[in-house]
Amino acid sequence: MYQGICDIIPIDRVKFDEPMSRHTTFQIGGPADILVVPNSVEEIIKVLRYCQEMKLMLFVFGLGSNILVRDKGIRGVVLKLGEGLKTISIKGNQVEAEAGVRVSQLCRVVAREGLSGLEFAEGIPGSLGGAVVMNAGAYEGEMKDVLSSVQAVNLKGELFEFNPEQMQFGYRSSIFQTCEYIVLSARLDLKTADPEDIFATMKDYAWRRREKQPLDMPSAGSTFKRPSGFFVGPLLEQLGLKGFQIGGAQVSTKHAGFIVNAGKATADDVLRLIAYIQEKARQNMGVELHPEVKLVGEE
Repeated sequence: MYQGICDIIPIDRVKFDEPMSRHTTFQIGGPADILVVPNSVEEIIKVLRYCQEMKLMLFVFGLGSNILVRDKGIRGVVLKLGEGLKTISIKGNQVEAEAGVRVSQLCRVVAREGLSGLEFAEGIPGSLGGAVVMNAGAYEGEMKDVLSSVQAVNLKGELFEFNPEQMQFGYRSSIFQTCEYIVLSARLDLKTADPEDIFATMKDYAWRRREKQPLDMPSAGSTFKRPSGFFVGPLLEQLGLKGFQIGGAQVSTKHAGFIVNAGKATADDVLRLIAYIQEKARQNMGVELHPEVKLVGEE
C-alpha cells in the first residue's frame, strides 16, 4: 500500500509504526502507520498526489507543538514538514520563509537584519507553518499583522497563493484550519529598526515567558482559547484547579492555563482532564472553554 511513497521519499526519511510521542512537544501519542519527512515542495506534491490516487488518509503537521495525538495513533500517512522546508530569504523589508522554519529561529534571523514586527513570536514554539495555520500570537501581536502572502498546496497537489483577506484570519484561526490546504511558505512585511532594540524586546518577552510558563515540562502550550471577558489561568486558579491531576496529566502549578505531561501521561489522561475542567468552568462560572490544542488520531 505504501510502496509508492518509498519510491518518492528516500527510506531514511520514512518510518513505519512510528510513535508520535517522539514528534510532539506533549511527548504523547500512539504510532503513525507511516511517517514521512519531505525535503522539498516537489516531494510534498508527489506524496499528496500518491495519497489521492491510492485514497490514503493523510495528516500533515510541522513540529508537533500544538497537537494531542490519541493513544491509538494515526492511521494512514503522516507528513512531517518541520524537519525540511527551512529556507529563509530576505530582500529589504520582505522576508520569505518556508513552513518548516522554527518560529524562534526566524525571529532571531530577522532581528539580526534589523527587521522589526516579529518580536511577539520570540518564544512561540513550533514551525512557521503551524504559526500561520493557528494565527499564533502573544504580547498584543499576531501572525496576521506581518503576513503579506502565503503559498499553499491543496490535497490534489495544486499550488495556490493567498493574500491576507483570503486567509480569513481570526483569533487563533485561519482558512488553513479547514485542512484543505497545506502551508508551504510565507512572505512577511517587516519594518526597519535597531537590532539592539529588537533583541531587548525579545529578551524581555523571553524573561516573561520563563517566569510565567511551565517551559520545563512537556505540554502543547496554552490548552484553551481565551473566553470573552476572562483569562484562562486566573479562571482555573479561582476554581481551585491549579495542580489538579488526572493520571499523568496535570494543570500546571506554574500557570493554570497549561496542561502538562507530569510523567507518562496518556492522551486519555489529558482528554479526561480537559473535560473535567470544562465541566467545572461551565457549572461554577457559566463559561464555555474551547481547546486550543488540536486533537488528532484514531479514537
